[in-house]
Amino acid sequence: MVVIDPQGRVLFCGATVPGFVADITQARDSGLAGLLAAADGVEILADAGYQGLAAETGGAVVTPPHRKFRKNPPARYEQHHVAPGKAHSTRRIRIEHGIAHLKNWRSLARHLVRRATFDHTVQAVAGLLSDHQHRDRTEPTTQ
Repeated sequence: MVVIDPQGRVLFCGATVPGFVADITQARDSGLAGLLAAADGVEILADAGYQGLAAETGGAVVTPPHRKFRKNPPARYEQHHVAPGKAHSTRRIRIEHGIAHLKNWRSLARHLVRRATFDHTVQAVAGLLSDHQHRDRTEPTTQ
């Protein structure tokens, strides 16, 4: 689970869990749903893996609309589902770019070490990337 700010910078990278776990289950197990329910004025733009979390958080989590029709959609489908989905995708593009920056690191793109150390590798890469993204580039470099 990764939290990205509106500028596309990494703010938080949660712990990894072994095996396959649904995104929404990991959010509930980590306590994120409870924290967001208590927070006022917070808006999280999430992907479709978090659909249903908005009801638990008082609308703090915004997900794309659920796709109800796969074949022969009615005429109103475009207006009620496709257009809001595109608008959500447009708002989320910076988040996707921030996640892509994490995946560009070779140690995550080609993870060849033991699974026992993967969590530490993810945290280290996220820390390095966050430091790199938040560093003030106007400071003179010292050698």
